[in-house]
Formats: sequence, structure tokens, C-alpha cells
Amino acid sequence: MSGPAGPGAAGELVVRVDRARCVGTGLCAGAAPGDFQLDADGKSRPRRDTTVPSDGLSDAAEFCPVEAITVVDAATGRRVAPLD
Repeated sequence: MSGPAGPGAAGELVVRVDRARCVGTGLCAGAAPGDFQLDADGKSRPRRDTTVPSDGLSDAAEFCPVEAITVVDAATGRRVAPLD
């Protein structure tokens, strides 16, 4: 029997928010409320260190008006969203 999967397990993603770029529109929290929260300063922050793929998460990264969100594969470091 194997233990729980740690960070970087197959299929996990790392969400990064550049808080210097974030302008607090809240689009990310609206698209993926399970993955983003807005702090008291109105800026976005990931809810956890790693997450799993979802359409809302990809949409949040793609639609961020200041491109403050990056989603990468936890195992490979390959950028998943936004796509070029």
C-alpha cells in the first residue's frame, strides 16, 4: 500500500500569482473559487500549494487582464496556462 501523493504527484499543478502585477479584478476567484481567494488588500492568492486541473483554473489564467497568473505542471515545471 502506498502513502499519500506528495507535491509534484502526477497531474498536480502549481498556481503562481504575481502579486506585484495583480490589480484585484477578482476574475480568477470568480472562475476558480476553489483555487483562488482575494486577500484584504483585494489581491489574489492561491488557496493551496498544489491543485488539480480544471477548466476554471485554466480560464482564470487565460483571462487575467494583467497576466499575473501562471499555472505549471508540478512534476515537470512545464507551463500549462496561460498558453502562448
